[in-house]
Amino acid sequence: MSVGGLPSFALGCFLLVLAIEPHVAHGSSRSSTLGVGGGGIAAPPATEGICASSVAIHGYKCQEFDVVTQDGYILSVQRIPEGRAGGGGTNKQPVLIQHGVLVDGMTWLLNPPEQDLPLILADNGFDVWIANSRGTQFSRRHTSLDPLNPDFWDWSWDELVAFDLPAMFDFIHGKTGKKIDYVGHSLGTLIALASLSEGRLVDKLQSAVLLSPVAYLSHMTTALGVHAAKAFVGEITTLFGLAEFNPKGEPVANFLQALCAYPGVDCYDLLVALTGKNCCLNVSTVDLFLEREPQSTSTKNMVHLAQTVRDSVLAKYDYGIAGFNMMHYGDVRPPVYNLSNIPRDIPIFLSYGGEDALSDTKDVQRLLDSLKLHDVGKLNVQFIKDYAHADFIMGVNAKDIVYNQVLSFFKNQQ
Repeated sequence: MSVGGLPSFALGCFLLVLAIEPHVAHGSSRSSTLGVGGGGIAAPPATEGICASSVAIHGYKCQEFDVVTQDGYILSVQRIPEGRAGGGGTNKQPVLIQHGVLVDGMTWLLNPPEQDLPLILADNGFDVWIANSRGTQFSRRHTSLDPLNPDFWDWSWDELVAFDLPAMFDFIHGKTGKKIDYVGHSLGTLIALASLSEGRLVDKLQSAVLLSPVAYLSHMTTALGVHAAKAFVGEITTLFGLAEFNPKGEPVANFLQALCAYPGVDCYDLLVALTGKNCCLNVSTVDLFLEREPQSTSTKNMVHLAQTVRDSVLAKYDYGIAGFNMMHYGDVRPPVYNLSNIPRDIPIFLSYGGEDALSDTKDVQRLLDSLKLHDVGKLNVQFIKDYAHADFIMGVNAKDIVYNQVLSFFKNQQ
């Protein structure tokens, strides 16, 4: 089945996910690296990776690393240590760039190099690091578990908060000795906010950029997204019986096809149906995205995101049974991430769009309300009337409208 000439499963997952971001990869040599707590692991032989396919081909130096989380996941991380012209010394400011759900780090590298945020940052003197969350193509490894084992997929975005982000921050800080600037899109904003609310990352973070921020999702303006959230909360586990949510698999394709049959759901243009009317995407970039994405995540992660929609709160995973919640949390209800606990002196730049159907303006205002006591001058907000969810990472004019502002913000922190 195809929708508007595009594979429905790919585009459907693209939308369902864009609360996170897009990326795929090809190859480069890897370095063996130390994980959290000093545990080392030898990297497997390189095949194709993000460095070779999307960075080095444009004339940039690029390194591939493995970062091991405390719970044993082996995350692929790319480093672009300098701009295309080279030089600039070694004392550069590190920036970590984090994608959203159902995509990987490739998302940031789909336009020509002069339009891609990681390469723009590298050309402007930053030491750029690109994250790839557990379960995506190059982070499907574990110190003891195989992806074919359901236990490999027993996690939600809680674990990205507690393990993935801290491991990457620890690794980058260990390599550079410097505090880190951070860029997140969609789910990448949620996990950063939740981490900071629990006091994580604070000692190693210099500033944070939140693009198309997702914290609250109760005002999504997409019928497809709402129906999907209801399905994930109510019937997804019985629908699939699968631990891995693989957008390229038949069960997920059938699930999306069923959603498109709901009254009021128009799947002719799935991208618009889920993300809003993106103003500024190049058709060839969208085609490239669909060739390389989407990526797998855990079904549990999708259920957790759906719970955020349903419950209108930002809380840890709800096991649905009081006894299970009590066992995990010591309470019948999962703990709430209190965003008002985020340190008020952390410099934050937040950019959101008026046409975004996932990061709706009402939900962004609720997020801003939770940050209303932030120190004067430490919270910078940009509103772009015509932007929707995908424009922030693939928009042909994102450099002029968003990324130049990001550059100025980061340079003001130095």
